[in-house]
This record gives sequence, C-alpha cells and structure tokens, in this order.
Amino acid sequence: MSDSPRRSSTLEQRAIDHVPAGERHGKPWHLFTLWFASNVQITGLVNGALAVTIGLDLPWAVFSILVGNLVGGLFMAYHSVQGPQLGIPQMIQSRAQFGFYGAILPVAIVVAMYFGFALEGAVVNGHAVADWIHVPYAAGVVLSNLATLAVAVVGYKLIHAVSKYLSVVSGVVFLALFVQLARHLPAHYHGTSVNAGTVLLAISIFASWQITWAPYVSDYSRYLPESTPAKATFWWTYLGAAVGGSWVMVIGAFAAVVGGDSLGDNSIGFLAHQFPAISGLLVAALVLGGIPGSAQSPYGAFLTALSGVSPTGRAKAAPRARTLFTVAFTAVTTVLALLAGAHTMDLFQNIILILLYLLIPWTAINLTDYYLVRHGDYDVQAFFRKDGPYGRCDTGAVLIFLLTIAAEIPFINSPVYEGPLAKALGDADISWIVGLAVGAVTYYLHATHRRAADRSLTSAAPRTPVRPGRG
Repeated sequence: MSDSPRRSSTLEQRAIDHVPAGERHGKPWHLFTLWFASNVQITGLVNGALAVTIGLDLPWAVFSILVGNLVGGLFMAYHSVQGPQLGIPQMIQSRAQFGFYGAILPVAIVVAMYFGFALEGAVVNGHAVADWIHVPYAAGVVLSNLATLAVAVVGYKLIHAVSKYLSVVSGVVFLALFVQLARHLPAHYHGTSVNAGTVLLAISIFASWQITWAPYVSDYSRYLPESTPAKATFWWTYLGAAVGGSWVMVIGAFAAVVGGDSLGDNSIGFLAHQFPAISGLLVAALVLGGIPGSAQSPYGAFLTALSGVSPTGRAKAAPRARTLFTVAFTAVTTVLALLAGAHTMDLFQNIILILLYLLIPWTAINLTDYYLVRHGDYDVQAFFRKDGPYGRCDTGAVLIFLLTIAAEIPFINSPVYEGPLAKALGDADISWIVGLAVGAVTYYLHATHRRAADRSLTSAAPRTPVRPGRG
C-alpha cells in the first residue's frame, strides 16, 4: 500500500487506500454542511411523512421523529469519528472485527443498501424532473440520475463542495415550506387515538434513517487531518444529520397532514404548488438539493464493493475504476426505478426497515470493537493484509452477526412480516433495540475473550535464546 503523495486535483485520485498526512485537508464544520444537505432534502421529508401515514397524529409524529433521529444519530456520529483517526473508508475497518474475508458478508449487505436508497431517490427525483420540464417519467429518471452520476464520478471534494452551497439552498427552501405548511395545519389537523406500538414502530423508522448512514459516514471524514478533535467530528456530524434530519422530517409530517395522499403520489410537485408563483424554481431547488445525498449511493457503493474484492486497497487508475463502477451502478438503478413506478411511500418504508434489521448488528459490533475493545488502537496497514493480525475470518464475529439478526426477527413489524413478540407488544417494533443490545454484549464478550487468549499464547510462546555478542 503506497502512501506516496499524489497530485492535488478536484478529481479524487484515491480509492479505499489509506489517506496519508500530506493529503489531509478540510475543517470539521464541513461535515455539518455535508450531512445537513444529505438530510434536509426531499427523501428526508418523505421519510417524516411516514409517521402520519402509518397512523400517528401530529404531536406523536413529531415526538417519534425527534426521538428516532436524536437517538439514531448518536451511532452515526460515533462512526464519523473513525474517519480522521484511521484515514480509511468505513467498511475496510470491518476487517478488524470480521477478518479479511469475513467482512465480505456485511459489505454485501451494505452494497444492497446503496441500491435501495438509490432506487428510492431515483423514483422521487424522476417524477420531480418529469413534472418540472414536462418530459416522460423515464426521461426524468435518466436526467436526475445523470446529475447524480456526474458528482459521484468526481468524488470526495465535489460531494463536499456541492453540499456547502446546496445546504444553504435547502435551508432556505425548507424554512419557507415549514412556515407555509404550518399556516395550513389548523384547517387539516384532527387528533386521533394512538397506541404505543405504532409510536415504537415510527421511532424505529426514524432511527433507521440515521443508522443506515453508519456504514459510510466516515467515508466523508477520512480526509480530515488526524489531529481533528474527536468531539468536533462528532458534534458537527450530529448537528447536520440528527438535528437537520429531525427538522426536515417534522416538515414531512406537516406535509402529510396537509396534503394526504397527494404527497405520496408526487411529493415534489405537491410541495412546489405551495408557492404557485415560483413553483418551477422550487422544483429546481428541491431536485438539486437531493444531489449530495443521491451521489453518496454510487460513490459509497464503489468504495464498499472495492473493499470486498481488493486485498491491498489500491485500484489501478482509481478515477477510471470509479467511473466504470458508478456508471454500471446508475444504469441498474435507473432500470429498477422505471420498474418501481410511483409507489414511493410503500417502497421507502420497506427499504429502510429491511436495512435496519440487517445493519443494526454490524453497527453494534463495529462500535463496540472501536470504543470498548480496542479503544481506537488499530494497525491500519494490517487492514490490507490477508494473513495479518486480524485474520482471514473471525467465525465468532460472523456467527454473532447472524445470530443477532435472528434475535431481531421475533420483534420485527414490517409490511411483509410481523414477528410474534411484535404482535404481543401491540405491533411495536423494538428489533433495533434488541439487536443493539445482543450484538454489543455478545461481541464484547467474544472479543475480550479472544484477545485474552491471544495474549496468553504470546506469553507462553518459547523465547529464542539470545547469544552473547562480541565487543
């Protein structure tokens, strides 16, 4: 793995290899604009609307949105801290927990996650572009995906730069929508009876929104200087993602109360018509505002997939490899978006809940290893060696990952399956809480036992006698 300096360029030259000190740049507050722009956009608003569509009245919807985002955002921000400290993308670091080949299992799941979010974004943005410039839905999907692809191909610097400007645009647009929708709430709001199970299900949805950022959040902090304070990385990430996400989702709940089914049929069109005189300009702002979050799917999928197939972390001609991969990725999601049609709300709910069940065990294992077992002390060079100290496959960690998913199943409440314990709890979904607890505790016991055994073997190994030297 070479750490030789590379020519400064807007086009990102590295892939998943370690970022050396000479190439580190940026400020911690750049994480705020990135994650604010990624959350304060149309898919975040659609997610917030789910609180109302699954049966909550507005006060409980707001409560669920705040709890889910503010709690889920903690895990996401703790992952972000790993970026400046290690200087590598997030999923490479999974080799320390699962082993060199064992990490392929969570890598495959995360790549599937990228496809899910890319699909949802393509459906929403495709309808928006189609209405905006009066073209067929298929053309709208293609055009929106091309804009996303252009940013993803250039890479890290452009994603951050676009986020800086679009975070301002999105902030202004959503502030206007917040005020306008709040004015209409009294005429549309009617209180309804709410049960605890539905509240817990809603909290799960919003916690999952934040937790599903976790497998790639440090991809966007890994170029920061290693001296960046961990607290700064944490809080700028948390404020942008958890606080920004909470705000836009509350607006989504407002929109669901005011707009009803029309929000799900054409989210951006409904929002744009809140200001008829400038509806075209508003559609443009909403479509552009979704670019940073959408670009993270093909870009992150490239980094994650490469971490599953590249032993050394190097990619020959990294920009070319990234271009080829992201073009193929975008082509697949474009086809899927054309087949998916307009069922945005159901599609999105299914995607984020399924991903939650699969990613919770990974985040529990990763954070436990980083903060409680190794305390951030890793041999970065060893991540790129098949027979290094982290081994080829940690069978125990892989089994814990799978068993934690199994432990979640009885507590799942989703559109396609409801577990027996979820039914007993009044349709509540607490699978993510169970997954965090089971994954963290069992992995901690496994990892500490393994490290103690390794130390015992090291101390018991016979030492080579030292011959007396001359002189």
